[in-house]
Amino acid sequence: MKKYLSACLAALLMLPACREFEMQAPENTVPDKHAPLSEVARILSSLPLAQGQMDEVRDAVSASSQNGYDEEYMMRDLLKTPGAGVGSADGKAPAHHYDKPLRELITEYLEEKAASKAEGGTDSVQAWLDAMEDSDIQIYWPYSEDWDGSSLPVITWDPGYGAESNYGYELFRDSGGRLTVRDSVVVTEALALSRPVWVINRNDDSAFTPLDLYAGTPTATTAAVAVTAAAPAMRTLRLKSFRMLRHYDSWFGGASEFRIQCGAANGFKASTEAELKNYKPSITDFTLVVRRKQLGEELPLDALLMTDFSQAMEKMAFLVTEDDGGTRTSWKCSAVVKYNSRSYGFEMEIPYNEKDDIVWRGQLTTTFLQSEDTVSSRFGDVVICFALE
Repeated sequence: MKKYLSACLAALLMLPACREFEMQAPENTVPDKHAPLSEVARILSSLPLAQGQMDEVRDAVSASSQNGYDEEYMMRDLLKTPGAGVGSADGKAPAHHYDKPLRELITEYLEEKAASKAEGGTDSVQAWLDAMEDSDIQIYWPYSEDWDGSSLPVITWDPGYGAESNYGYELFRDSGGRLTVRDSVVVTEALALSRPVWVINRNDDSAFTPLDLYAGTPTATTAAVAVTAAAPAMRTLRLKSFRMLRHYDSWFGGASEFRIQCGAANGFKASTEAELKNYKPSITDFTLVVRRKQLGEELPLDALLMTDFSQAMEKMAFLVTEDDGGTRTSWKCSAVVKYNSRSYGFEMEIPYNEKDDIVWRGQLTTTFLQSEDTVSSRFGDVVICFALE
């Protein structure tokens, strides 16, 4: 079905046509927060973009990337804190000054169009801005680190249905220096590799806390544990590297967001039946964003899975999913320990969403994790390396 829709879309693409830049009236001056992505793309293509706005978007997507998210600039940040990326501390913009932020161009454009209508006026403009601020719409700029620093973008949107091509608006300056728009340009990932492309899509990772932002944040398995001089040295289990072997989403949707969860009997030291019954296993949970450009790359990590790897543990539950949303469900599983020569399972439920791609789920044995100082294996279409330290 996806291939059929992609073929139909390609067949309907129009031949590129140039027009001297002019502001185009929006089809719907006051959209709700579910405004068509195509309409937002068309409005952005009708703005007199210049170097300052390009720098602003580049600053924002770079900040998001440095925080462990995708190369994205959410409309709510664009309208409230120009230049701020997803995950920026306290929602603050970077220490950059923009003579004319993108939000001012958008506001001026909407005000000019609203003034030409019999009804609506200022109220309709503010309604549009409020709707965008409340939405999950964003600018996604893949391969932004390769930008030459001056080229204007091709602006397109995520057509959905897993399509790999769409059409968009190419902005450039002609030989006379006039801003020009070429309509109905075919946009593929290959084009995004060769020149700047802005994809208007919907954010699906801002609610996650990526691994990059976990530093210094105590979790169920990273809380400090006191060690006395008489106590044996604790061993920690860490995830040392991660390699993605294929993309999990259409390139219009952006990076792959992997949720990694480990359920284990962390720090198990029960010495009586009563202590055994009272013990509760812990679950480590973090998200790793792998950008399109990182396909096949071994990404070095130092993610803490267990603070106190117990010799009594036999098996731990391990789940890797790629987020695609949907209704919340869970995987019922167990972590297994040996006590008085008998194996006991601690039941637990690890949450995920019904539409998520299940990359791998199962149990990791202590024998596997202790076979070498570092152990690496393929789990579905990713390769993961663990280390006991």
